[in-house]
Amino acid sequence: MTDTVTARSSARAVERAIPRTDRLRLAVPNKGRLQEPALRLLHDAGLVFDEHDRSLVAHVENIDLDILFVRTNDVVEFVADGVADLGIVGEDLLVESGVDLPRLRSLGFGLCRLAAAVPNDAPVQAFGDLQGRRVATSHPNTTSAFFGARGIDVQIVPLSGAVEVAPRLGLADAIVDLVSTGSTLVMNGLRPIGDVLPSQALLVANPDALDRRAAEVAGIDTMLQSVIAARSQKYLMMNAPADRLAELERLLPGLESPSVIPLAHGGMIAIHSVVGADDVWDLLPRLKAAGASGILVLPIEKVIP
Repeated sequence: MTDTVTARSSARAVERAIPRTDRLRLAVPNKGRLQEPALRLLHDAGLVFDEHDRSLVAHVENIDLDILFVRTNDVVEFVADGVADLGIVGEDLLVESGVDLPRLRSLGFGLCRLAAAVPNDAPVQAFGDLQGRRVATSHPNTTSAFFGARGIDVQIVPLSGAVEVAPRLGLADAIVDLVSTGSTLVMNGLRPIGDVLPSQALLVANPDALDRRAAEVAGIDTMLQSVIAARSQKYLMMNAPADRLAELERLLPGLESPSVIPLAHGGMIAIHSVVGADDVWDLLPRLKAAGASGILVLPIEKVIP
């Protein structure tokens, strides 16, 4: 409740400090693990703006968009209240807030999971073994709903930070906390017993803005989508004997059929194709074995399906 009140106070302060215009507003975290990849995505999408540590707003120069830099925990409230039309937020925070905002797109960064963990020497092996035990978490609503849906009665111990030390301090028997690599759990003598919620960064929208300004919102979404799609693909160029085309084509699961261009040397062709980035290193030796040569692997800036 306190966080919600704080977020609403911040939203009202922004409305007073920055008069509303016809420009769209996008709320992004002003610090934390999502800030840097969020800004990189926006720049890679072609948005031209300058951000400064103490800035509350950045005006995008090449489209009618303002970027609001707000506390990570306030993004949902800013979008829900209409102070921002769009927001970039972790799925864990959106679920924890209980606010039902339209999810436009998963953004492919901030990948982690909300996981339950216990001390290494604890007898607990599964969620059901936590019946009647204390669980510390900074996501009390999500954790309570998760165990409640499974009929497991636990005592929620809300904490705002340093959740992983709660068992060592005797505050709880287990924790539910965000985990990415799991190294923090290991350092604190904890082991995971299961995942409560997968999470990554999402692009969310204010329902009214999504209805009234659908074309503008769709334009921003398409810009981000084009970068996200490009990051997962590579552009391949190669030369090959024309009589090996059918064999090579079977190896290239591109967007559609590959582009084939006759070369000056008789019987030779150039093949251009788009392939999944994760498939490239397995694919290259097979292409060479099928007669490809002079293979170039290039990054793709944007892909619009």
